[in-house]
Amino acid sequence: MAQSTFDRRRINGPEESFAPIFDDIQDVSQHVKRQGRLAEDIRPIFLQPGLISQANGSAYIETEKTKIACAVYGPRQSKTTTYSEKGRLNVEVKFAPFSCIRRRAPLRDAEDRSLAVSIHQAVVSSVRLELFPKSTIDVFITIIENDGLEGCIASGSIAASVALADAGIEMIGLVTSCSVAIRETELWLDPTEDEVKASKGTLVLACLPAIGHITSTWQSGATNVDETIKCMQICQDRCADIHSIVAESLVQSAKSCSS
Repeated sequence: MAQSTFDRRRINGPEESFAPIFDDIQDVSQHVKRQGRLAEDIRPIFLQPGLISQANGSAYIETEKTKIACAVYGPRQSKTTTYSEKGRLNVEVKFAPFSCIRRRAPLRDAEDRSLAVSIHQAVVSSVRLELFPKSTIDVFITIIENDGLEGCIASGSIAASVALADAGIEMIGLVTSCSVAIRETELWLDPTEDEVKASKGTLVLACLPAIGHITSTWQSGATNVDETIKCMQICQDRCADIHSIVAESLVQSAKSCSS
């Protein structure tokens, strides 16, 4: 009797199947010039406040392959017994399991905490926490699709600021953020993950364009002082352009809610 090739211990696939289709991975290191857009161009920004009805304030931001949702709850009474004259801002970042090429575990790791610290530093100085004694404001950020940590920090800071404004929390101004990568002799604004890997250094700057105040900088790689200053200047100029987009989205959201 001929032995059957059917293995009952495993779940066998169909007899007719197709190979998976993967996106073409371009080797950015071979290109000296940027492909698809100019060095000083950023990706198109889609920003929509107030999408999560259960939260006090929310925002959704999308820049091509970077997609982030943010929800704000509070201010609410702090659970700690000690009295504090200033409120507390909590930021929590979580990657969706399908947000990266390699599936992520649902548990939080060091990368989640590092992003949360960076976004907290970018946003906390813009919130008037002295008006909320013994209170906490919770900011929950979910990264739906990831295209580099630099883009997540910049987009997450913008989404957190918009969600706080949507919640009606009093702020000094709106926080905007922009990232830049150093590639050869050029500065590439808003780099993708592949462009970051081909660069020698990156910088993320967050600021309050309305008052010209820098809230935080995040830097990685090998850069000298002159390159760092140039990166900060070009990011600060582009943050002023992003500020108009953020303000317009809040105005349009307020008009749609009132009508």
